[in-house]
Amino acid sequence: MRLIPGLLSWCLLSGALAAETPDYPVQSVPFHQVQVEDAFWGPRLASNQLVTIEHNLRELEKQGSLGGFKILAGRDSGKYHGYMWGDSDVYKTLEGIAYCLKAHPDAPLAQRVNGLVADIVAAQAPDGYLQPHIQLVEPGYRHFTDEGTRTCELYDLGHLIESAVACSELAGGKSFLDTARKAADLITREYAPGRLENPSGHPEIELALARLYRATGNRTYLETAAALVERARQKTTLWSNGRPALGHEEAWGHAVAMLYLYSGATEVAMLMGNDALRSLLLRKWENLAGRKLYLTGGVGHGAFHEGFAPDYVLPSDKAYCETCAAIALVFWNYRLFRATGDARHLDLLERTLYNGFLAGVSLSGDRFFYPNPLASRGNYQRTPWFGCPCCPVNVIRFLPTVPGMIYATRGDTLLVNLFVGGTGRLKIAGEEVEIRQQTRYPWDGRVALTLNPRHPLDFALNVRIPGWARNEPVPSDLYRYTSDASPQVSLKVNGQPVNWTLSQGFASLRRTWQPGDRVTVELPMPVRKVVAHPKVEDLRGQFAIERGPLVYCLEGVDNGGQVINRTAGADAALEADWWPAVLGGITGVKIKSPDGVLQAVPYYAWAHRGTNEMTVWIHNK
Repeated sequence: MRLIPGLLSWCLLSGALAAETPDYPVQSVPFHQVQVEDAFWGPRLASNQLVTIEHNLRELEKQGSLGGFKILAGRDSGKYHGYMWGDSDVYKTLEGIAYCLKAHPDAPLAQRVNGLVADIVAAQAPDGYLQPHIQLVEPGYRHFTDEGTRTCELYDLGHLIESAVACSELAGGKSFLDTARKAADLITREYAPGRLENPSGHPEIELALARLYRATGNRTYLETAAALVERARQKTTLWSNGRPALGHEEAWGHAVAMLYLYSGATEVAMLMGNDALRSLLLRKWENLAGRKLYLTGGVGHGAFHEGFAPDYVLPSDKAYCETCAAIALVFWNYRLFRATGDARHLDLLERTLYNGFLAGVSLSGDRFFYPNPLASRGNYQRTPWFGCPCCPVNVIRFLPTVPGMIYATRGDTLLVNLFVGGTGRLKIAGEEVEIRQQTRYPWDGRVALTLNPRHPLDFALNVRIPGWARNEPVPSDLYRYTSDASPQVSLKVNGQPVNWTLSQGFASLRRTWQPGDRVTVELPMPVRKVVAHPKVEDLRGQFAIERGPLVYCLEGVDNGGQVINRTAGADAALEADWWPAVLGGITGVKIKSPDGVLQAVPYYAWAHRGTNEMTVWIHNK
């Protein structure tokens, strides 16, 4: 193994030089091996492919982000009118299209991808550099000179690499992957010891280089990622808000940038067997989950540069909760789950997925939130596009990967992580197994799992029992339910109750499974009141509403127009009901108190019925 000088001592101290190539102990079941047939997620995935892709490509064309490649490729003589890191938006869009095509082939869409890729390949400079804005507007600029303060070149090239890896299995993908390798080779040269020794300005390249290592087997890319991660442990950047990004145990800095860095650092830790780095990242997660997480699973305070505020500073009116930060938090939590096998990371992932992320994109698939506040005075709504459209293009690449988080394997164990209807195909100990899931989750907590191994097969089936079903809204004491009543979860095999043990948040069932065996899981979904830790001063005297994985909110349209500062007594009764005529069918909640009746809807669904007031937190009398 060739190791970059300067990294050797740190790797030796942390045990990074393992005898065998290490990796995650938990393996994902790839998204394209899971067919979603689900009334909740199916329409979201369909609108992403049928609406969001076309919408975003149209907006990218208008914004000039596609044109820069065409001009550099000599296929357009028009005037460039893009912006600095607009090429990253194109790469993220292509990455998402590649995932959609992997799951659902579409010949005309694939042909459009090939045309876009051809422009990108032709636009690359001979030395491997590629950023159209700089190449066209600042041709005399020295590569990476202002990378940490202005240009975000490594961020752009990171998304180039991720896009190329995603497209590598499509027609024309090999030339795109070669383009990514040339860019990565340039970075390796420029950021070698004795040359540029700064960390990346806006992290993303660390994650991308680790992914390129997986795709190519070229360990130099992993070593470069590890070197950049180590520099982030020692030095500050514009995005780390005055502290080294990894040089302390607190979640601190720009939320999106830091969560991308934490994801990349987790890849480095697992691929290099670096237990010290892994432990540091878990301590950062403890800080985030215990002191810096909004109830919706969002992160980031508007007054702290889109970043993490000090511990327990979680005001509704300053909640930034960028959609990209929600996506990045899901990325990181899934990696930590794969690293540890602990379902508490999936609990946080699920909270963010159903609330903090899903609110960021409309049901129609062509309107978006950038921040996702927990309160609005009626002047905020989703919009078609932004000057920096990182959120809409992130949605495209994230949604198709959700099926890949539903199932995982660990040796001879099949893990059911999320509850989404459909069929997964996977291998346990080298044997093919089909698993079919039927459920109305998140509206109903009944889940039916049908197992179809090709022949009788002994293995363990581990089904996640969500924290909310075990009286734990989050995997910390940051929030708690006001009632200690814990609904009883039940599991049956072929209609017969079975005993099960709970390990790392999973109910484990081991037996010789026969084709057609059926497991039913009952997760009762009472409506619960939630309160925050007493140290969260902004939320004292207030409560929120949850049911299952969903956080609820009050909207003016259901409550006479005004909901900010509305009150309900501490003894208010909560009642859930199915509202078939609202937004295609939702479970709503009525809050009955001496002051009257308030109606609440799932947080993800707000702002679909006009611009109006909204609040997640409700005042007690």
